[in-house]
Amino acid sequence: MKSIGFIGLGIMGAPMATNLLKKGYSVTIYNRTSSKSADFQRLGADIVTTPADVARSVDVLFTMVGNNQAIEEIFFGDEGIMNGIRPGLVIFDCSTVSPELSIRLHAELSEHYVDFFDAPVTGSKASAIDGSLVFMVGGNQNLLEEHKSILLEMGKSVHSMGASGTGSRTKLALNTIVGINMAGFIEGLSIASKSDIDLEAFVELVQSGGAASKIADMKKDKLLDRDFSPHFPLKHMLKDLQLANVQAASLQLPTPLLQTVENLYRIAASKDLGDLDMSALVHSYEEWMHHQLSRKKPETKDTPPADNRRRSVRVPLDIKLQISIYQWEHEGSFSGQSLEASLYDLSESGLQITCSTPLAKEMFIVIHFPKEAELPPITGKIIRIERKENRFNYGCLISGMAPPTKKRLDVYIQSKIDLLSAE
Repeated sequence: MKSIGFIGLGIMGAPMATNLLKKGYSVTIYNRTSSKSADFQRLGADIVTTPADVARSVDVLFTMVGNNQAIEEIFFGDEGIMNGIRPGLVIFDCSTVSPELSIRLHAELSEHYVDFFDAPVTGSKASAIDGSLVFMVGGNQNLLEEHKSILLEMGKSVHSMGASGTGSRTKLALNTIVGINMAGFIEGLSIASKSDIDLEAFVELVQSGGAASKIADMKKDKLLDRDFSPHFPLKHMLKDLQLANVQAASLQLPTPLLQTVENLYRIAASKDLGDLDMSALVHSYEEWMHHQLSRKKPETKDTPPADNRRRSVRVPLDIKLQISIYQWEHEGSFSGQSLEASLYDLSESGLQITCSTPLAKEMFIVIHFPKEAELPPITGKIIRIERKENRFNYGCLISGMAPPTKKRLDVYIQSKIDLLSAE
């Protein structure tokens, strides 16, 4: 039985390495975050401190990391794989990286009589756990046959796609479809939800006809239960779509759907959603339609929703704020000023702010909370103005707020309400 090396214990790599250990292989592990290695040591893995140490001690080496930069570091960094290679070593890179990098690694390693395969996988975290991944492999087909049994300890099928680089090219084409399907499913759900259609009934209908997809089957519960724990992080899908766009450009192939969907994921990543599951793309749609997707829950009289509980208190807030406003003067030039204001109430999609300075409707402002709130500046749009004596009350629509920031804001506001209620 060949000795195995594994580098990269992330969402996919950890269960892949676990399956090899459970199948009785001798596995040597390196991970950039050393704390992740402890559980594998208990399973019988040998833990080493550099990628070079892995390469020196195994027959077959697997790498599974997030992007081109990580692969470059693992292979060519200080004490990287290139410092530990020897003739006869076989390397499978299961990461999704650019085909050009895969071809370069194949060429450089072949000069040292090391065989390299680009072998990305398709499947989610659940597929990695139950060993049902699908491998698409570029490299020497005869040598691949000799090692296929090892790959099948972690997956259900292995597909030889051709020469070096074809595995990576295949994965980018495949994830173009996955990314588009995810966006299409979310867009359809958004239309149904905004139309007040029961989403569970809608999803059942989707799966019964021509709109059915593996993505809808995999992601429906995560979306309806609002579980955005990462099975495939949104930032990784964005990276894959960006690589696919580069590949398409090199082929002089117009890809209007790919470009549109890449922009959708880029917008979501800009909202600090990158570390969440790619289904968190739905947050953008929820912001645009001012409506949240979820299963319909039975109403209970004993436990009203948190927002209603908060409003039922009706404690007048007086949280001191600073707001910044910016005015365009001419091309490339803005003028701005900072004003004192107070937060005095909440709404479903925004904040109620009072200030002594007259501002204009549709104006964008930047809201700065007290330092104790540990909140970043938040952008709001003035959508309502009421004048009361010498002050102005502004209804401010808040959009583009990342879920972690929204949670911190809710906790901070509730703490102020609780404090005032106790007085």
